[in-house]
Amino acid sequence: MFRRVFVMIFSIMLVGAWTVRPPIISAAQAQAASDYPSSFTGSLVEPSSDRVAIRRTVYVGAYSSVRLGGGKGKVDLATTLSIHNTSDERPLNVVRIDYFDTAGNLVHSYLPKPIAIRPFGTVEAFVPAENTRGGTGANFVVEWTATGLITDPLIETVMVGTAGAQGFAFTSRGKPMIKETP
Repeated sequence: MFRRVFVMIFSIMLVGAWTVRPPIISAAQAQAASDYPSSFTGSLVEPSSDRVAIRRTVYVGAYSSVRLGGGKGKVDLATTLSIHNTSDERPLNVVRIDYFDTAGNLVHSYLPKPIAIRPFGTVEAFVPAENTRGGTGANFVVEWTATGLITDPLIETVMVGTAGAQGFAFTSRGKPMIKETP
């Protein structure tokens, strides 16, 4: 009798462990352009009005969801875009942070006006797991400038999500968008 009760309780616990649970990441609205400073005001300095010496655009892959196994299941992912100013001398001016979906349509613009990141400072943009508008081929485009020689910033995304008891996490580094003329 004890053995049957034990097996039944263990079976219920085992089935419960395999059921789909809500993600660990709490429900949140997409970060609105108007509330961007609250997440990284300590990293900002006043943008310079000096002449721009360098202008670059960086493409960063980001995924709202990924397919599992045979492609029938999927995991929704929370995405954090981080922009690290790797310079120890100059501010990094960020003039554009745009989020696009799989089809290349603009989903969200994160900057209502340019910002400047202090040396060694970091800013971020967040897309919650519940926001799956980006799809499996979402991406960010970040445009930055500097008033003089500066080290390239580190721009990357970190994606995390869960499916049942299984966790998923990976990163994607930014790739410069170099336009060459023939």
